[in-house]
Amino acid sequence: MKTLLILTFAFLVAAEPLTDAQELFESKSDPITVSVDKMYTRGLQFLVRTQVAKLGLIEGAWGDQPYGSEPAVVGLSVVAMLAHGDDPMAGPYSVAIRHGLNYILKQANTQTGYIGRTMYNHGFCTLALAEAYGSVLDDRIGPALEKAVRLIVTSQGNNPFGAWRYSPESMDADTTVSGAQMVALFAARNAGIPVEDQAIQKGVQFFLKNQTADGGFAYTPGTSANAARSAIGCVVLALAKEKRSDAFKRAFAYLQKAPPDSSYHHYYLYYASQAFFHASPEGWQEWNRKNIKTLESAQNPDGSWEGQFGTTFSTAASLLSLALNYRYLPIYER
Repeated sequence: MKTLLILTFAFLVAAEPLTDAQELFESKSDPITVSVDKMYTRGLQFLVRTQVAKLGLIEGAWGDQPYGSEPAVVGLSVVAMLAHGDDPMAGPYSVAIRHGLNYILKQANTQTGYIGRTMYNHGFCTLALAEAYGSVLDDRIGPALEKAVRLIVTSQGNNPFGAWRYSPESMDADTTVSGAQMVALFAARNAGIPVEDQAIQKGVQFFLKNQTADGGFAYTPGTSANAARSAIGCVVLALAKEKRSDAFKRAFAYLQKAPPDSSYHHYYLYYASQAFFHASPEGWQEWNRKNIKTLESAQNPDGSWEGQFGTTFSTAASLLSLALNYRYLPIYER
């Protein structure tokens, strides 16, 4: 079965020189390279230090309340570690990666494949399994990933909106939960897991029905758009190869003008980095430089970032917003 290319964006260890395989979008002489490396490494070191090694069922998760032990947060933290490009089986983050994946796999229902207590958890954990598949040697990952994908598709098929909300049985839908499932499906497809085009197209149609007159994306039909949800919509359309569509162009125009979402700042960063990257090399360069400067000034001495959903989530999301400085993950290629 086709395997995913060795995981994500591949970051550099701060003390190591750049190689041709680790080339940045910027030139090798660009001074931001050192600052990105330094920030990313410090953030990873924070995640490794604060991951719970042994504490009953929480082993492999994080202890900050109330979200550190949520499977979604663990999944994003694992992806942030994998994104550095070190050997996931023997590199400096390999133990933490294995602990995190083990936690996710233990949360999965062996019959249904459902991971965690909400579809937010399920979507981000499916993404983490897809990124780990083929690079982390664990015979449990493939079957768990297949079941997780099957649950996403089955849930969508039973949903009258052709999308997703908080539980697999939900009869309503919103763009934030649906965005997590769509990205997970694209990542799983890249990993070689079969995903029918019909599932992708139904998800895209749900997003188009939530596009507002100003080009942004609403939470549910009839509500207003904001930057975070519009970034999600841009990413979904880009991954669905709809970047030339009028819908995508209008959504990105909205995103460029919309103020960053202060209510869900790090959630916004995670998706906005991808949206700008897909939409415009020049626009992304400008957004990326501002993001680097902002995150550099906001990073705590211990390497973390603070936010309303806890330091683990804020740190993982901040790191992943920096990850597109590198060229490794197929799902994020232009």
